[in-house]
Amino acid sequence: MEGNISKNTGGITTNASGTDKIRIAGLTKLFRTGHTSVVALAEVNLSISEGQFLCVVGPSGCGKTTMLRIMGGLETPTTGEVAVSQRDKNKPINSMIFQEHAIFPWMTVRDNVAYGLRMRGVGRGESRDRAEQFVKKVGLAKFAKAYPHQLSGGMKQRVSIARAFANDPEILLMDEPFASLDEQTKILLQEELLRIWEETRTTVIYVTHSIDEAITMGDRIVVFTAHPGHVKAEVQVDFPRPRKVYELKGTAAYGEMVFKVWSLLRDEVMKAKEQERLADAKEEKGVGYGTKQGF
Repeated sequence: MEGNISKNTGGITTNASGTDKIRIAGLTKLFRTGHTSVVALAEVNLSISEGQFLCVVGPSGCGKTTMLRIMGGLETPTTGEVAVSQRDKNKPINSMIFQEHAIFPWMTVRDNVAYGLRMRGVGRGESRDRAEQFVKKVGLAKFAKAYPHQLSGGMKQRVSIARAFANDPEILLMDEPFASLDEQTKILLQEELLRIWEETRTTVIYVTHSIDEAITMGDRIVVFTAHPGHVKAEVQVDFPRPRKVYELKGTAAYGEMVFKVWSLLRDEVMKAKEQERLADAKEEKGVGYGTKQGF
């Protein structure tokens, strides 16, 4: 692989030799709440290959989103490192898509999609052309001049997806981007995302609570433990691509994969529920516990 990975404990680094697109080593995150400390992540170790679609599942509060935010530079690790192999210094290292759409209400669809390109100095003509290309890819050509208040929730999330891909990042970080959508819209957007990803082969790290979604989308699934989160297991998803969501769900192999992932996840979900019960009990007694904070 072209590109480099360097090491620097305590943050995101680039530029030294290596074979992985992303390498996470000993990643730990400690949050301080008043007089107590909460360990959100504990010694996470993970390697992600170039062009891989990696899905991360785990119980609520296990640190999935915290890990993603660290990878996106929005949080700083307490210890450990995230090392990224950057192939092209003219491209952004990553773009991030959140559960709630984060588009600018005063900009049209086209201008929202072009925003990242303009911010990194791409010329007006080129950024406009590239924005229009991805507006078409997500099926919003007729709404290119519309404003967010004129769009449905699913359409707004299409804008977020188009903006992320248009900016041509080396890594795309996605935090439950379809969680708030209805089932029909979710399936359409899953297939749309997969179609665009097939064309670009951008490295994707996709956090989700849905086993179905992880199997449908991913090349590989990482299962996190209950709080404090670390990698419990990894599952390879070998279903051929391109994938059609409902056609895949109708196969016996799909059902077997769901059972396999749930078998790994079930105990962690039960542990998380027990942690929440204990936290509620301590709060009722007026004792600070801290584990109910969302990670």
